[in-house]
Amino acid sequence: MNRGGMRTATPSTARAINDRLVLDLLLDRGPLTAPQVRELTGLSRPTVSDLIERLQAGGLIQVTGEAGGDRRGPNARLYGIVAGRAHVAGVDVRRSVVNVTVADITGRIAGSAVRELDGDLDVIIADALAEAAGPLAMHAVVVGAPGLVDPRTGDLSLVNDVPGRHPGLLEAMRARIAAPVLLENEVNLAAIAEHRAGSAVGRDDFALLWLDDGVGAAVVLGGRLRRGVSGGAGEIGFLDTRSGLLCDLLSGNVVDGLGTGGPATGGPQAAGPVMGELAVRVAAAAFPMVAVVDPGLVILAGRTGRAGGEKLALQVADRLAALAPVLTEVRVTTVVGNPVLMGAVDTALSMARDDIFGTPSG
Repeated sequence: MNRGGMRTATPSTARAINDRLVLDLLLDRGPLTAPQVRELTGLSRPTVSDLIERLQAGGLIQVTGEAGGDRRGPNARLYGIVAGRAHVAGVDVRRSVVNVTVADITGRIAGSAVRELDGDLDVIIADALAEAAGPLAMHAVVVGAPGLVDPRTGDLSLVNDVPGRHPGLLEAMRARIAAPVLLENEVNLAAIAEHRAGSAVGRDDFALLWLDDGVGAAVVLGGRLRRGVSGGAGEIGFLDTRSGLLCDLLSGNVVDGLGTGGPATGGPQAAGPVMGELAVRVAAAAFPMVAVVDPGLVILAGRTGRAGGEKLALQVADRLAALAPVLTEVRVTTVVGNPVLMGAVDTALSMARDDIFGTPSG
C-alpha cells in the first residue's frame, strides 16, 4: 500500500492486465508485430518482449507469418491468437427447430447443425451440438430459449411453453454436455448481438422490442443487460390488452402485409393500413418501457421489425413522441443473420475468453 492509502497493482496483476490488453488487441485487429503492439499499447520494449514470450509459452499466441515483404527478423514476426485454443457453442431454441453454431476462440465459425424439435429439449440440444462440434471439445455453451430464465436458478421458469421443456432442464443439459452450460432468454441474447454489431453499437442505454411469432423486450442500461430479480425484465407480453392486441396481430401473417423489402425500405406496401395498425400497437407496447426506463433508443427486431423497416420505425417514433414526454429514437435492427444465435455465441466467447485469457480490467 502506498503513502496515500491506495492499493497499487502487484507485478502479477499488472502482467495479467497487460496480457489481456494485448490478447484483446489481437482479437480485434488480427496478427500484429511486436513494434505494432508497443505502438498500440504504449508498453515498453522489454515488457512486450516478456509478454509475447509468456503468451507463447501458455499456448495463447503463435507466429502466423511475417510483415513487411522482404523484411526478416524478430520485429517482422506477426503474432496471432491460437484459434484452436478453445471452442464454444451457441444454441437458438425456436418453436419447431434447434439451431447450433460452434466457433473457435477468435469467433470463426467451426460447425453448425439444425434439428427438428420433436422430443425432450436436452436430448435434441445435445445431439445437435454433437453434430455441429464433431470431435471438438466445448469450453462453454450458451442456450437461448423463449420464456423467463430465473437468475437465481439459471433454469427456465415454470411459466413458459417452450416445446420439449421439462422440469430440471438445465441440470439435464449439463449432465449430457461436457462443458459449462448457460441458459438465457432469447430476446436478451438478441440485445447482446445488437449492442455488439447492430443498431445499438456505441449506445449504453437502449431497449430492444422483439416482434416475431410473439412479442418480447430486453433492456440494456449503463452498458449492461438488465434481467430483473426473477428474470422478468422486458416481458411486456404480460402487460394489458395493448400488448395482447400486438400479439394477436403478430400471430397473423403480418409480414406478408408489409411487403418483402429489406430494413431500409420496409417493402412496397409499407405505408398501407397494416403498417399503420402495427405502428399503433408497437408504440403502445413500447410506451411503458419508455415511460419507466427512458432508454433514449428503441430497436425494432425480430422478423416483423425487420420487415417493417425504416417506415415502421418512423411511424412508431411519431406515436411515441405523442405518448411520452421524453425524446426516444427508434431504429430497425441491423444485425445480419440470426441475432439470437449470434448473441449466444458472443456470450459463450466472453465466458471462454475470461476463463482462458483472464477477466479484463475495469
